[in-house]
Amino acid sequence: MALPRGLAATIGTAARAARIRANLTQEDVAERVGLATEVYGRLERGGMLPSVPTLKKLCETLSIPSDVLLGLQPAQENFWTKEAPARPVEEPAEIRRLVRTVKKLEPAEFRLLSLMATGLVRLRHMRQSRGQEGASPSQ
Repeated sequence: MALPRGLAATIGTAARAARIRANLTQEDVAERVGLATEVYGRLERGGMLPSVPTLKKLCETLSIPSDVLLGLQPAQENFWTKEAPARPVEEPAEIRRLVRTVKKLEPAEFRLLSLMATGLVRLRHMRQSRGQEGASPSQ
């Protein structure tokens, strides 16, 4: 496998591999690092270099040593061959995406969404209760 040309491409390739290993989306990483999703995507494609503070946040978010991210560590000694530190259980990507969207709502919109969700849960419980009543044997 040919090495990527340039430092930006090296960082982008390593960041993408670490992100996939961590089962995160570009949007997840961008949010945690404090970048716009489009900017993070450009970084992964090797179209830009991160600032030093952003590079540090990337290393922390992706649990990747800076030597690997910068291409200073040989590929045979990649960090993912070592035991990954224990992490809390991550929510599925769909839930993380929903939470990001909900955070953008105004308070009144959030209250309305909360009422709708509560109503959906109650409706499901009512349907389940009716299903159980119909399943009981008749006398």
